[in-house]
Order: sequence, then C-alpha cells, then structure tokens
Amino acid sequence: VAEEGPDAKVRRQSNTKDLASAVTKKDGTAYAVIAGWSKVKFDLKVKEKEVMEEVKLEVKEEVKEKEGGSLLGSPDTKTDLTGLFTEKPQSGEVAVGENINFVAKVNAASLLKKPTIKWFKGKWMDLASKSGKNLQLKELYDRNSKVYTFEMQIIAAKPSFAGAYRCEVSSRDKFDSCNFDLTVHGGCPHTIQSLGEAGELDFSALLKKSASKSQVKSEPDEDVWEILQKAPASEYEKIAFQYGITDLRGMLKRLKKMKKEEKKSEAFLKKLDPAYQVEKGHKMKLCIEVANEDVDVKWLKNGQEIQSTGRYIFESVGNKRYLTINHCSLSDDATYTCVVGDEKCTTELFVKEPPVTITSHLEDQMVMKGERVELECEVSEEGATVKWEKDGVELTRDESFKYRFKKDGRKHVLIINEATKEDCGHYTVKTNGGESMAELMVSEKELEVYQNIADLTVKAKDEAVFKCEVSDETVKGIWYKNGVEVKADARTNITHIGRIHKLTIDDVKPEDQGDYTFVPEGYAFNLSAKLNFLGTFTITPYPPKIHLDCMGHTADSTIVVVAGNKLRLDVPITGDPAPTVVWTKGEKVKLRAAEGDGRLHVESTKGHCIFTIEGADKQDEGLYSVIVRNPAGEDKADINVKVVDAPDPPSAPRILSVGEDSCVVQWDPPKSDGGNPIIGYVLERKKKKSYRWMRLNFDPYTDTTYEAKRMTEGVEYEMRVYAVNAIGMSCHSAASQPFIPVAPTSEPVGLCVDDISDTTVSLKWRTPEHLGSSELDGYGVEYCKEGSDEWVPAFEGLTERTSVIIRDLPTGEKMQFRVRAYNTAGPSAPTSLAQAVTIREIMQKPKIWIPRILRQTLIKKVEETINLVIPFQGKPRPVITWSKDGEHLNPKQVSVRNSDTDTILFIRKSERKDSGKYEVKLQIENVEDTASISIQIVDLPGSPEKLKIMDVWGFNVALEWKPPKDNGNCEITGYMVQKADKKTMEWYTVYELYRRTNCVVADLIMGNEYIFRIYAVNMVGLSLEPCFSADKLHLFICSSGFEYKPPIYKEHDFSEAPKFTHPLVSRSVIAGYNATLSCSVRGIPKPKVTWYKNKMDISNEAKYRMFSRQGVLTLEIRKPCSFDGGVYMCKAVNASGEDAVECKLEIRRKYP
Repeated sequence: VAEEGPDAKVRRQSNTKDLASAVTKKDGTAYAVIAGWSKVKFDLKVKEKEVMEEVKLEVKEEVKEKEGGSLLGSPDTKTDLTGLFTEKPQSGEVAVGENINFVAKVNAASLLKKPTIKWFKGKWMDLASKSGKNLQLKELYDRNSKVYTFEMQIIAAKPSFAGAYRCEVSSRDKFDSCNFDLTVHGGCPHTIQSLGEAGELDFSALLKKSASKSQVKSEPDEDVWEILQKAPASEYEKIAFQYGITDLRGMLKRLKKMKKEEKKSEAFLKKLDPAYQVEKGHKMKLCIEVANEDVDVKWLKNGQEIQSTGRYIFESVGNKRYLTINHCSLSDDATYTCVVGDEKCTTELFVKEPPVTITSHLEDQMVMKGERVELECEVSEEGATVKWEKDGVELTRDESFKYRFKKDGRKHVLIINEATKEDCGHYTVKTNGGESMAELMVSEKELEVYQNIADLTVKAKDEAVFKCEVSDETVKGIWYKNGVEVKADARTNITHIGRIHKLTIDDVKPEDQGDYTFVPEGYAFNLSAKLNFLGTFTITPYPPKIHLDCMGHTADSTIVVVAGNKLRLDVPITGDPAPTVVWTKGEKVKLRAAEGDGRLHVESTKGHCIFTIEGADKQDEGLYSVIVRNPAGEDKADINVKVVDAPDPPSAPRILSVGEDSCVVQWDPPKSDGGNPIIGYVLERKKKKSYRWMRLNFDPYTDTTYEAKRMTEGVEYEMRVYAVNAIGMSCHSAASQPFIPVAPTSEPVGLCVDDISDTTVSLKWRTPEHLGSSELDGYGVEYCKEGSDEWVPAFEGLTERTSVIIRDLPTGEKMQFRVRAYNTAGPSAPTSLAQAVTIREIMQKPKIWIPRILRQTLIKKVEETINLVIPFQGKPRPVITWSKDGEHLNPKQVSVRNSDTDTILFIRKSERKDSGKYEVKLQIENVEDTASISIQIVDLPGSPEKLKIMDVWGFNVALEWKPPKDNGNCEITGYMVQKADKKTMEWYTVYELYRRTNCVVADLIMGNEYIFRIYAVNMVGLSLEPCFSADKLHLFICSSGFEYKPPIYKEHDFSEAPKFTHPLVSRSVIAGYNATLSCSVRGIPKPKVTWYKNKMDISNEAKYRMFSRQGVLTLEIRKPCSFDGGVYMCKAVNASGEDAVECKLEIRRKYP
C-alpha cells in the first residue's frame, strides 16, 4: 500500500503472523492483497546473493466499489476477464528524457465489432485526454491476421510519469484488462510537475509516494474506519493523510456505503435486488415489500416516473408492490427506482439480446464464368450484423467493388457481379448465434464453332481466304502456318469483326502451301485446314493406285467421326494420266471428282483425292468405296465410317419418395446412347419459382436412382437429368413433376381412453407438436389383441378428427391401440396407450349437473319457448324420469328428449299453468340422483279496480283505487296515472310508475272538467285495460269569484366565486407529440379563463389551443420541444373573485 506521510503505520502479515524485514529463500511464493471486492496478486522471487538484502513489498491498493450490484450475487460482469489480449503491455524502465513504448495486441477474429481500448494512469485518469507532446496513442490493424495493435508511446519521460498504469479493452459483452508499471530513473519521483499546457502528463504524482526505506515499527492495530465513522467530515482529509489513505474518492464511497448499511429502512421490509437480468421479449416482474400496506409507491425509470400502460403494470397485494414489464426490449435496459415517501431503493435491469440464428441457409451454386452470383441467407432478427468469409478470410468492400453486401429486412445477400475462377471456394456467413456455409463453383464457358475453316485449292496469284465464326465476340485468336505464327504483312491480312475471324492471303505463291490453324485464346482446341497450290507439273503415265497404307489405315479400317463435325477422307492416289475418282456408299454412286452438293464435296489434287462431308450425322454412317480409273487401269478401296454422337436425353425423372431435406429420384436410360456406351448421368435441381438450375454432381453418376440432399423443407423443387457418354452430354430431360421435401410429422400426443363400453372404445388425442411444412392429411387408428403383433385398421382411410369411437370390439378382451399422423411424407411414429384396455363397461354413479342459471327460479313470459338442457353423468345409461309438482308430465304440452350425456325439457309455447317445480331423477340399478327446477310463467296484469275521487280542494284532486285481482303471476311494480280534459280528450301521464294505491293530482285548471284512468304495471308491462273514474264522479272546478294573487319571493343570489374542482396535474411527455393539460372550474357568472406559462400570458400564442366545454378547461400544446417545459398556470376570474391552479410540464427527448 502506498504511504502518504512519514507517520503512516503499516503492518504486513502472512498466515496471521507479522512478516520480518529480512527476506529468506522460503519467502519466494505468491502473495495477494484483498480490498473490498478487488484482489491483486503478485509473485515474490528471491535471488541468491552473497549478502541478504531487504526487500520491500509495495502493493498498490485498488478499491473498486460495487455500485448498483451484480447479478445473482456475483461481481460485476466487467471483472469477468475473457482473455482478449494476445499480447499484454509489460512493465518497463526508462531514464529521464528518454522514450518508451507499451504495446497491446487483440485478436479480432471472433469479434463482430471493433474492440475499444482505454489507457489509464493509476485508477481513474484516462490518458486519451492527455495525448499530445509527451504522449501518443497509435492503432494498427493487420487484415490478414485480424490482429489489432494498440501502442502507447511516452516521449521525454519525466520523474512524475512513474507509477502504475492499466490497459482496458472491451467489445460488446467481452472485457479484459492488464496492469503494468513504469519506472523512471535519474530524477526525484516526488518533484511536482506543474504542466499547464495541453498534451503534457499531469499525473498528480503527489498522491502516490513511496514508502520510507526505514523499517516499520510494530504498533497496535487501529481500525481506521471506526475512527472515520466517529469523526466529523472536516477531519476526513487529516485522518486519511495520517493513516496513508491515498484514494480519497474510494474512501468517501466506502464510508457512505457503511453509513447506509447501518441505517435500517423504515419504509421497506424487502428491497429490490442489486440487479436483474431478462431476455429480450420476455416478461420481468420487480417486487418490494413495504412496512405500511396503505402507503403509495412510485416507480422511476432512469429518474423519470413510469406511467401505467399496456407494457408497464402496477400491482398491489397486501404489503407487496409489483412492477411488471411485458415484452422487454433493449430500451428497458435501465435503472429502476421504487420511491416510498423519502426512501427509495434502486436496481439495474439488464436486457439480454437473444443470439441471432440463421433461419434460411446458403445453397451451393455452380455458375459460368462472368455470370452474376447471389448468395442469400435469412436470419432471425431484422437489422442484425453478419460477417461474410471466403475460405476463412473475411470479405470487405474492396476498391473494385467486387463484393456487394445487401441487407433487406432479415435477408442478407452477398453479390459477386462477374464471377471468375478465383471466386471458387467455400463462403460462410456468421452471426453470434450460428453460421452457414455454401460452395461456389465457376466453370469456363464452352466456345461453340458456328463455321469451321475449309480446305482451299488456289492457283498462282489468286486470293486465299480462311474464315471461321465462333460464339463469343470477345474471344481473340492466333493464326498458325505449319506450327509457326502468321504475322500480317503486305500480302497477308488478319481481321476480327464480331464473331468472324479471317485470314486473307493475296497473290498466292507456292511457298504459301501448307496447313493453317486458328487457335482461340484461352481454349484448348483449334481449327485447321489445308491450302493447296496448283502449278505446272509433269505426268508420268502409269496405272492408278490407292495408297491407304501411307495414312496408317487398312482397306477395312474404320474411321470414327463425331456428329456435327466435318468428315474429311484424304486418300493418296497415283496414276498417269490423272485418274478419275468415283466415291460410292454401298451400291449408290455419291459424287465424282470436282462435284458436290451443299454438304458433300469431292476434290482431286495432285496425288490426293479428298472426300468431305460438312456436319456429319447418323445417316452418313456406312461403308464408303473410292474407285480411281484411267486408261491404264483402275483401283478400289473400302473405308468404313462410323458416326458417333452424344446420347439422347433420358426420360423425365420420377420422384419415388421425399424426406425432410431430401428426395429419391429415378429415371429411365435414353433410347439411343449415340453410338458410345453411357458412362453416367448428371442431375440438376431448381426451385419451382426460380430460373436457375443447380448441378448436384460433377462426376457422372452410374446408377439410375439418386438421392438428392441439402434441400429446404417446404420449398417446391423440380429435377432434370443429363446422360453422358465419351462424346459428351445429352440435352436435359423434361423436368420432373414439382415436389416438396417434407418430413413426417411427430407422433400424436396425449392418447387416452375417453369412454368405454362392452363393445366400443372412445379414444382422443392431440395434434403432433411438430407438423412440418406439409399439411396434415389425417390420422390412422389401429388396434390389436394383447400379445399379438397383428395390427388391424380401425376404419378405412384416414380421419381428420382427434377423437374416434371404435365399435364391434370383443367384450372382455384386452386390446392395445395406437394412432399415427399422416402427411405427404407418410406416417409418423405411432403413439400407443401405456397399457392394454379391457373392453368392458365401467359403472359410473349417476350425477346431475344443474346449470348455474337454473339454480334459481326461471322466469319466462307467456308463449315463450322453454328449452332446458340438463347435463348428467352415469354408466350404463341411466333411466331418466321427469315430474311436475309430484305428477307425471303431460306429453301433449311438454316434450322430453334424452341422450347419453344430457336430458332436454322442451315447451314450445308456455302457458301460466306450466309454472311449478319440475323434478328430474336418474336411476342406475339401486343408485339414483334427483334435482329440481322452478319455472315461473308471467303475464300482463289485470286492470286496477274501484277508482274513486276522494277529495277536491283548490287545484288538487285526491284519487284512490284497489289493486287488480290478477297480478300476472308476478309482483305489481307500480301504476300509471293519466288525466284528460273533457274538451280535448288528450291523455297526459301524471305518474308513470307509482307504487301506492292513492295519489294527489295537482296543477289542475279552474273551470275545466277532467277524466282520470289508471293502468297496472308489472315486469311484463302495462295491463291491457285501464280503470276509469265513474261518470258521476267527473270533476268540475268552477271560479269562486276571488282573484288569485301569487306569493312574492325574494330573488336568490346565485353568484359564486370561481373554484377549481379538479386541479392541473404535472406531466412528463415526449418531445414531438401533442400534449394536453386539463382542469375543471365552476363559478357564476361564467368566469374568464387565462393561461400562463412561467407567469407569461400565452392566450395569443399560435402554438397553443384553449378549449372550454361544460366547465372543463383544456390547453393543447402542439408538438412540444424542450423549450416548452416549465410551470403552466390556469387563472379564472369573475365579479365574485378569482382562483388559479398550476402544474409542471417536463419534455423528454424522443430517443433517450
């Protein structure tokens, strides 16, 4: 521990014993210092010397206070080192004025984000702000090894630079740190360096002083923390200096925490844990216990009060208070505080983002050179970061933009605009939750020859033109004569226009005769022809002779030519004079010399007879004869020609079966093998909605049945086949019928027996947990006797239901049952009952389940339909008996229908006589169960009786009547009293629902004659007929001759001073969204309302709108910003007084 003053007292112990100053050999071991939650380890090495030296152990104390807490009681996750460093900075020594470098290296191969590095001196001084004249920080990155190199260079070292340093590196949830020391020689380490300008290192060296070399005296141990707790705050600095505490900030934090721990909370019985962790999208529930059950609590998030919404739910159960956060997102990763009165407790919520997985994998591709390539995958989260690699090397956007990375929602695409042979390899896409690999193969394009060069025979000084045409306009070529490259000169002209290449020779000479060849650049084949020169020569007469031996062929030799190529038969002949040549195929004469048609050509030159067929086909196959004649004789030779070709395409492939990611395909061999045996087949597949076919094998596959793998379940595919022989590949076959790879479903779950009788069993189950991408076709049910393996289908075909009744089973037998789910891929694994079932009905006691609505009297109106469904249980089927008031039911009025599980009582049109108590009884042998149901049929009441006028006084009449004899089988709820003037006979309702049987009708007009009538009212309605007052009791009110004077009343003063019945409420709103403030006021006359912000009148401000509806006052603030926050006041004024309310409005940023 660094000492601060000369009076500091230090004791060092090992195994609870004081350490001696003299160091011996056995002291060389590992030591550790523990302070709070920090632990510093160091090794002591003792070297052999002639004289033992005293070794001073200097430990630099680092107190790391725990703020916020750790998850599950463990230290903060940042102290969990993950070993990111591949090379850590090492402690060093330097002389004053010299330079020194510290190097740290980090391997970023496994990191998705560039690492962040920080350099510190001591505990907390960040050196990034000190970079300048005396300190330089550098950063390098090696793209090949993916290693970051971080360098800290100290220039012109000073004594104050000595001390402990720390290097920290972090990348998302990974963290690592390393401590190292710097020793500066040649200067006093305690010299104060007052460096005012930026870029120099002011490390506050006075806070770290070396201990005195003198031996520490052993004195009694004192607890400095007890002294600090009892001392006033003004003495803290003096005590820290006296006891050698250099970290004043750490001391104050620890002291504050100790005082907190001593104070017991009066409001909380149980506080929040220091921290919680939850996965993104899950629910989190925070709970505290309060001492007072009636107290209100407030929940804060990052210091802002949380309002109850669909995502934030507040609950209060006894003395427990809950905050539930539904569907946690990354924005919920915050500090939460629960406030009870003046006390509060705080916790940290960490939202863990689930790993990003690859839902749709990359697919192998084979393309031609120059084509565009798109490697596509799909991940589980939108906006996720992925990393592309080729053969283990990360891909980036280089200067030529060879690679393009496209992101569309959850889809990520790697695009290669023009593929080359160098692009072949394995491509990998990586996320933090998985990876996917695909192989890319690039093939050279085949160059097609549209027109071959032909042999030429020209005379002296004529022009010779060799011409050919190929499929690619960009292909260049070289012309050769007898193996030597032809150069353009005055007589020789070489041209290349589009797909046509020409070699033109003017003024042909004898030395121009020879073999000419055109070689396309980049392709391993050539086109050749011969140039023959016609000059003067001397003829020696002798009989004609065919010299086939000079070509290495016998008379019966066979010449093989590929269909579509040129067949050229060059036969050496001699004879004098020049013989005539006739070519025949079988008995048919083909052509004579110097004759020909479009495809066949015959030429005779000196010493040669040439027969040429352009584009040979199968019809040209056979035995050819050449006959040469002259006056001296004739000669004949036979040549057998065989034309071979690529095979015909195979038949359309058939899909035999499909699996989860595979299928088995079969096809028939082609009808013709092209004259050469079939050596194998090549298969291709594509998605139904795609136009790109992908090759499945590159070496010919010899069998006619193939299993294709690595397909995506649920995607529709097509297959096609090529046949291959020694000549080449056939055209592709017709595409197969579209098919979808799909796996069988998982087995049904929850198979159980629902019911059983002497001959039937009722089974039920649930759908399989995994259905796959194919629709479920149905279920198959089978059964067998116990001990037998012969499973019998319970019914023909499949059923779509998840329950079934199997009938006609043998009584008393033990049977086993199983169920399988079927889809396109076939049956799933079966699910069976745990044990065999005995086919025998089990007796069940009868029990009636009365619905809740029928447990009280059922009230129906007359002529309404009554339909009572009473469920029950009992086996075998019980005997059901209905009765009413102890008597049997009338079948003409009441219908009863029974089933195995319920009984129904039905009355189509109910009558008053149907009221009563109905009883239903179930009986199985000697066991029975009964239940009763009360039904009340109600109707309209009868008319009231004996309406009398009991008294008349002033403008009032007293009426009295008797209730009706028929109340409609329910309680009379009241009476309707009406009056009518005899002149107009218009009826007016005086009382609508009057409960008593007497009333007073007031406000009648003098001199008018009135008639009265009364209706009875019950729950059904009014009685059909009213009760009228008798004619002899008609009322006639006449004038008595006096003048009526209304009384004079003092006018009441209704004025009232304004008073707010509902105040303004302080709010916290998000910037950019309209906000409203509301309150309510009353006052007579209507008060004038004025709104103020920070005591400034805002009535004429366009940003605000004021509303007043029925005393409710509303202020609308349109799209508030941070400047709209403040204190708002509403003031109401009238002649009787005034009143005002105010609130605070806080504006939060839209994106915290």
